[in-house]
Amino acid sequence: MPNERLRAAMASGGWTYAALADKVEVDPKSVERWVNLGRTPRRGTAMLAAEILGEDVHALWPALRQARPARAVSPELVALYDQRADIPVSTFVDLLTQAREHIDVLVYAAVFLHEAYPRLNDLLRERADDGCAVRIAIGDPDSTNVRQRGKEERFGHGIESRCRLALMHYRPLAGVPGIEVRTHATTLYNSIYRADDQALVNAHVWGVNAYGAPVWHLRRSGKGGMFDTYACGFDAVWETATPVRGG
Repeated sequence: MPNERLRAAMASGGWTYAALADKVEVDPKSVERWVNLGRTPRRGTAMLAAEILGEDVHALWPALRQARPARAVSPELVALYDQRADIPVSTFVDLLTQAREHIDVLVYAAVFLHEAYPRLNDLLRERADDGCAVRIAIGDPDSTNVRQRGKEERFGHGIESRCRLALMHYRPLAGVPGIEVRTHATTLYNSIYRADDQALVNAHVWGVNAYGAPVWHLRRSGKGGMFDTYACGFDAVWETATPVRGG
């Protein structure tokens, strides 16, 4: 049965099969089958297409309302650690060292990296010299959300002090070709350490310092998976962040 809702949404926006297919990275014949045969695309692809068309994904493809069976383990999950303190700093360093295209770091402070590995700035400069795009987003110590995080951790002004210290560590990198440093004022639900298609994601738990919260190691295995969810989250925060001037 044809998907008339999809046909109307595409017609309203002037979308051809080829144009929409190009945006969601599928074959135009796939889009044609969605419309004329009522086929349902993969969930990640459907969500992207619905966003592009400005429609509710479940209105376009009601079958996606059905719950999917839970998987025992995500194919993108490499390892799960009970808490960040269980991970040697060498794991973070090795991950960043392997990066060839992208390094993204989203934290409030994470001063443990510089304290345990004083060559961190040198490493990031080396990666940038080799053509790797490096983006560092740290917490704005004067922001409401950073102060609130301090109250939740029961560390008082400790988190604010750590954010200022992190800024001191990273400021020399501001203005280095290939490296951008910004401060953000968002509520941070996870710290993210990304290197190309791998990432260490440190959960934030209410009242628990980040070193005592779980970490999952992800490796991207396809579009629309867990890795992409966190990568998109980084991009969203990055857009709100304020560039740091060198000094």
